[in-house]
Amino acid sequence: MSDLILYQRDYCHLCDLALAVMAEARAPEFDSEWVDDSAELEQRYGTRVPVLRDTRDGRELDWPFDAAAVRRFLAK
Repeated sequence: MSDLILYQRDYCHLCDLALAVMAEARAPEFDSEWVDDSAELEQRYGTRVPVLRDTRDGRELDWPFDAAAVRRFLAK
C-alpha cells in the first residue's frame, strides 16, 4: 500500500489527464481509489476529482495540477 492515493472516477477525462501529469512528474507509486465505489468518498470528493492525497499527513492536491505542482507537493 502506498502513502499516496489518487481519487478519481471511471470515465473521467480529467482523471486521465491527472494520470498523465503524475507520469510526467515521475511520481512514486500511488494507489487509485474510485469515488464512485463509496458513498463516503462520493460525498467528500465527488465534485473535486481528481485529488492526490498524502496519507502520511493528510495533505491534498486538488485538480487542476501540473507536473511542477505534483513535484512541489511531493517535496514537502
